[in-house]
Amino acid sequence: MAELNPSHIMQVGMGFFASKTLLSAVELGLFTALARRRMTATEIAEALGLSARAVPDLPDALVALKLLEREGDGAAAIYGNTPEGAVFLDRESPDYIGGILEMANARLYRFWADLTEALRTGRPQNETKHDGEPVFAKLYAVPERLEQFMNAMSGISAGNFRAFASKFDFSRYRTLCDVGGATGQLACMVAAAHGHMRCTSLDLPNVVPIAQRRIAQAGLADRVAAAAGDFFADDLPKADVITMGMILHDWNLEKKMVLIRKAYDALPDGGAFVVIEALIDDARRENVFGLMMSLNMLIEFGDAFDYSGADFVGWCREAGFRRFEVIPLAGPSSAAVAYK
Repeated sequence: MAELNPSHIMQVGMGFFASKTLLSAVELGLFTALARRRMTATEIAEALGLSARAVPDLPDALVALKLLEREGDGAAAIYGNTPEGAVFLDRESPDYIGGILEMANARLYRFWADLTEALRTGRPQNETKHDGEPVFAKLYAVPERLEQFMNAMSGISAGNFRAFASKFDFSRYRTLCDVGGATGQLACMVAAAHGHMRCTSLDLPNVVPIAQRRIAQAGLADRVAAAAGDFFADDLPKADVITMGMILHDWNLEKKMVLIRKAYDALPDGGAFVVIEALIDDARRENVFGLMMSLNMLIEFGDAFDYSGADFVGWCREAGFRRFEVIPLAGPSSAAVAYK
């Protein structure tokens, strides 16, 4: 028998060291600063307003984590972004994903400290913990917090939406409605990739101005519209394709089924209902991110949860859908499709 090694246990158990190092670097704008010019450790401290004690530990830790590159050693060493950091962690990059990391730093990191309580009680551990006000009411009430949440969703979803726009066969369809469309990102990506598609991004009224601004910036206002609506209170707009990106996992099973049936009713025969999520593998052994995201739904909402492709098929078959497929997207995420 091989000698047992505790290194994996220690790596997971102390994983918050690495996580918070990255989150703080994003908060400080380190990757954005290094996108402008490469710097020594002393220059990094000066540029970001850090204590002298912060360097070289911070940039060297990021080098060891493969999140920065370094040329040379000692005080003369020069730090710069990795290719991935330059694309995904520079706030000026169109592919910036740091919005979700900013939200993780500002909100989720602290809430996860109460995971044990969530596991014991089944109750949320976020802003709603003390006054019971729904989390979306909290997030949407303050414009700055709403914009941060929208940017977070855009950051975590960009790669998945781009992959979906590329991989899904839109040739048979003409219209799409993205339910809970936030900034209109998915609708814009589909419209940009498929000139025959006309798309609608549906979300609550105070989100619409944000979406309209982003749609106009993308130059797609002629084929992408932002519509106001409450997807529980209202019927969904009719469309050939109904999409929900990271929406269905926000709810308990009863509300999931309400949304699935609303999607079925809004589609024509042959229409497609698509959910884009970090789908848990059917055996529930492999997709670590999907399983951790489901624990995050416990922390955020209590009874909400992520799910597998098999779960989705079972629910949609009950609602009347007849054919199904799962399309792998970016990283741990997939598009689960139900055809009417």
